[in-house]
Amino acid sequence: MRRLKDSWMCLNFLGNASVCRSCALVVLLSVSGVVVAQHPTVSTPTPERSPAGATSPVETTSVTTPSTADRQYRIGPGDVLDVRVFNRPQLSHDSMPVTNDGLILLPFIGEIRAACLTAAELAKEITTRLLKYQRNPQVYVSVRQYNSQVVSIIGAVNVPSRFQLQRQVRLLELLSLANGPTGRAGRSIQVLHAEAPTSICEETPTSSDLKDEALAGLSSYNLSETLKGSLQANPYLRPGDIITIPEADLAYIIGNVFKPGPIALTEPITISRAIVMAGGTGRDTDSGNVRIIRQATGSTTKTQIVVDLKKVKKNQAEDVVLLANDTIEVSTVGGIRGAFKEVLRTIVPTVSQLPLRVIY
Repeated sequence: MRRLKDSWMCLNFLGNASVCRSCALVVLLSVSGVVVAQHPTVSTPTPERSPAGATSPVETTSVTTPSTADRQYRIGPGDVLDVRVFNRPQLSHDSMPVTNDGLILLPFIGEIRAACLTAAELAKEITTRLLKYQRNPQVYVSVRQYNSQVVSIIGAVNVPSRFQLQRQVRLLELLSLANGPTGRAGRSIQVLHAEAPTSICEETPTSSDLKDEALAGLSSYNLSETLKGSLQANPYLRPGDIITIPEADLAYIIGNVFKPGPIALTEPITISRAIVMAGGTGRDTDSGNVRIIRQATGSTTKTQIVVDLKKVKKNQAEDVVLLANDTIEVSTVGGIRGAFKEVLRTIVPTVSQLPLRVIY
């Protein structure tokens, strides 16, 4: 009986030994795999991830950036970075803010300038400095929060705003985020480029880097072309850009019309169309003696253009295109006195609705 028990213990030991040998082999292979991962054959830093990609913290709409127009994101003050050193957690740092001076602080390295560099350029600089402490360091830098790129839109838009860009945005998208232009918008949209680079940057980008765009200045585009999405009128915006939609120039119509008042010249408007926009003429209108009072900007001289509406309707006279600050006077058959009465009829009800304030 004892002999059988000893035999059983021997077999059990041999079985366990076999299992142990198998486990040891698995562990050995696993350790070998870790060693290989610690010594990668590729020593170049991981390429920068585009801020327009899916990792952007905020994505209101998808923007596809053509490679020919893509400008790499330049880190700026207020941005938050993730710095990863492969297999060296003591050298890695998440959520690292860029100071107002454009610097970040890293272990062993100390202060390093991050502003005005792309993530790939910063990773390369960190790699160079870490060579004193580590062989073939693998550094990856990504932008966690884009806080340095602000653009503004003002003027004849429904919601004038400032926007923090976290990816590249075209002019039309920003206009849509501001709820579009108002009914008083003129025919142009202007982009004022801020001075660049900022004072913390060491070098000035060349004209080739900026794709022949003005480093600082004013670019003007046709608003209707921008709204159509035309590439020539729908550029990518740069940090610090201020977008303005000027209000349309105004002309004025008074006298014997149903809706006297200002007319926004959002597009070329003729005198006959202006009268239609004012609700048409009233009774006893002197159609052959409609006057346009025109005063050039910066001048005190006024000129008078007499228009015969009857001939305009018959294409026998020019349908004059209105200019800024033109005043159309539609008189009655009573002449100047009748026209003056119509002006009073137009103005008095409006004035009576104004708030009354007491001067003590």
